Formats: sequence, structure tokens, C-alpha cells
Amino acid sequence: MVVYSIKDLEKLSGVKAHTLRIWEKRYNIIHPKRTATNIRYYLDEDLKNVLNIALLNRNGIKISKIAKMDPSEIQRKVAEITEVDVSFESQLDALTISLLELNEPKFIQLLNKNIEERGFTDTMLEVIYPLLDKLAMMWMAGSIKNIHEKFVSDVIKRKCSVEIEQSEVTKDQTFLIFLPEGESNELSLLFLQYLIRSQGFNVINAGTEVSIIDLFEVSDIVVPDYLFTIVDNMESEHLDAYMVNLCKEFEKSIIVVSGIGLQSYVVNEEYKDRVIALDSSEHTIDYLGSI
Repeated sequence: MVVYSIKDLEKLSGVKAHTLRIWEKRYNIIHPKRTATNIRYYLDEDLKNVLNIALLNRNGIKISKIAKMDPSEIQRKVAEITEVDVSFESQLDALTISLLELNEPKFIQLLNKNIEERGFTDTMLEVIYPLLDKLAMMWMAGSIKNIHEKFVSDVIKRKCSVEIEQSEVTKDQTFLIFLPEGESNELSLLFLQYLIRSQGFNVINAGTEVSIIDLFEVSDIVVPDYLFTIVDNMESEHLDAYMVNLCKEFEKSIIVVSGIGLQSYVVNEEYKDRVIALDSSEHTIDYLGSI
């Protein structure tokens, strides 16, 4: 059983603790449990209730009216709103609720609606990544389990794979993409593959946790025009030597690197004409569009 404080609820729902207390005292719409020392605490069902209430309230329904609704009516209203509304907060809350309930049809429906309205790239950047950030907070709070993480990861990976397959190769240049040893975020690699394919380039996905030896063996088979990797966990002092090794082995390739591990990375002066460091998804998209 996961137990939340009112501050946990504030972080996860975006509703201020002061407002939550008003909802409780004035409208009797939230029913926290209390410890023996009279400290409020909340359970998973309370989190879902608050997310639903917040969603309705942000879409113009007054708290006084919501307080008079029974649970089934609240659920019905939430379903109606998420069918027509694509505002960031509403969709994020609706996706979170469907995730907590492991409701894959609803999660996919919401995801598809966002893709239809925003396009796949903007859905990933503006909805999915913020959702994953929110899930990280929920993971730290203990409110999601391994099954929730696997649920959302599997759905998004499938969506990425479909989008990749639907993108046609229209250009001659080839990208070899991979994650080094110690880097295992397959979702980021798949999204990168989609971004590159959506620009018409051919992509060879070497996978995650690729050793430098395995990577060098690729150079015996194909000489890519671009080598693209993402580093989030590699220490900056190791990154420079790693990039120099790549430049030496792939002498005819442009080396592109992105990720949060670039914060203190400075491109080696000798290879500054062949190494491109991109510090955000937006810069990655701009760079790919400029080739």
C-alpha cells in the first residue's frame, strides 16, 4: 500500500496543498485518512480522485458542482472531456489515470488523439516526456510499480516502431545510432531513430549498451555518413576520450552526440569539424532538418 502526504499529492496532481485542504474542508470532496497523531495521509484511490477532480475543474466545472457528483458521474464527465480536450494538463492527467488503472485501450486512445492533433514529434516532446518526468516523481513516491513502468514503456515503444516503419527513406545518407555501455534508455534511441527516419535518412540501429569493440566491428561492414549516440550517464572526463576513439575509428563519419551527459563536455579541438554536440531534442530536430 502506497501512502502519500499532502505535499506528495500536490507534486503529483499540480494542485496546491492549500487548495486541497479547501476542497476537503469546504466541499468534503476529498477524504484523507489520518494517523494516530492526526496527520493527513492519502492512498492511491485518493490520488486518482484528485486527478479526476483537477481535470474537471481545469475544464470549467466548479468544485461546488463536482462535489455534488457521484463517482460514476465524475468518471463519465472525465471521459467526455478527454474525448474532446487536448490541453496539456487535462491530457497528462488523463494519461496518468489510465496508466494507474493499467487501462491500455484508454491510454492508446488518448495517445492517438494527441498524435492526431499535435503530430507524433510534438506528442513525444510535449506530452510523453512530461508524463515520464511525472512518472519519475511517482516512482520516487512509491506510487507506481514495475508493471506500470513496463506498461507505458511498451505502449510508447510500439508507437515509435509503427511511426518508424511508416517513414520512407528518401535520402542517400546513412546514420548509425547506438547507446554506449552504461546507457540503456531504449525509448530515447527509438525516438531518435524516428526523428532521423522522418527526415528521410536511412538508419542502422545498433541498440543499447553497445561495447566499443562491437561498435568498431560495424566499421568493417558499413561506413555510415553519421554516427549518432546519446549519453546521459557517462562521466565528462571519459566522454572526451570516447569521442576521440570514435573519430579515429570512423574517419569518414560525422560524429553526433546528445544527452544530459553533455553539460560539461567540450569538443576536442582536433575534431571540432567532425563532432556535433546537441544539448536538446529541439536542437537535434533543427540539426537533422539542416542536413
